[in-house]
Amino acid sequence: MQKNKKTVSVLFLLFSTLFCVCLITANVLETKQIALGPISVTGGLIVFPVSYIINDCVCEVWGYGKTRLLIWLGFAMNFLFVLFGALCDILPAAPYWHNEEGFHAVFGLAPRIAFASFLAFIVGSFVNAYVMSRMKLSSGGKNFSARAILSTVYGEAADSIIFFPLALGGVIPMKELPVLMISQVVLKTLYEIIVLPLTIRVVRWTKKFEGEDNFDTGMNYSIWRIFNI
Repeated sequence: MQKNKKTVSVLFLLFSTLFCVCLITANVLETKQIALGPISVTGGLIVFPVSYIINDCVCEVWGYGKTRLLIWLGFAMNFLFVLFGALCDILPAAPYWHNEEGFHAVFGLAPRIAFASFLAFIVGSFVNAYVMSRMKLSSGGKNFSARAILSTVYGEAADSIIFFPLALGGVIPMKELPVLMISQVVLKTLYEIIVLPLTIRVVRWTKKFEGEDNFDTGMNYSIWRIFNI
């Protein structure tokens, strides 16, 4: 079931589209704070973990090379969204339009937070893909559930360790940062576990439909070899 094609399939294109939509949607939803009992989280928690699930599916079926392309594509689309949103935010509003404050709350992302978000996304996504790929090689393709969960733990931990200190350090008390980071990792991992039965079915169907089950033997894991798929 191994293929070495320098092309992408329609199904991979659909996964990529969903991946980009989830990232951009998470950016908008992050502007709302949600109370889950005693824990406060951002609205992005609803959709952002889906990007890690797609990351796992793509890495499992097509391998690290195409996952690397997917991550950079998501980064580029998200960057464009933030850039255009910021540009529109700084343009003068029409005199009859009175929603400037609300629009700014959604699209006026501070440069510090934007930088932290982009860096955390790149690091977390590549850690997730790397762990998924290496564990698949070492296990001979077995134990997908364990690989999906552990790769998410590593990826989300890297994401949180980078994002919260860079974005919120000095803004909220330092003693609160570990609580925020741990709660985000735990909640997003629980999300992965809850939807794992669906993820397993999607991966099995995709492998059958595509006729692929890639193993990254001899893979160069440099994040910069974008088009080496």
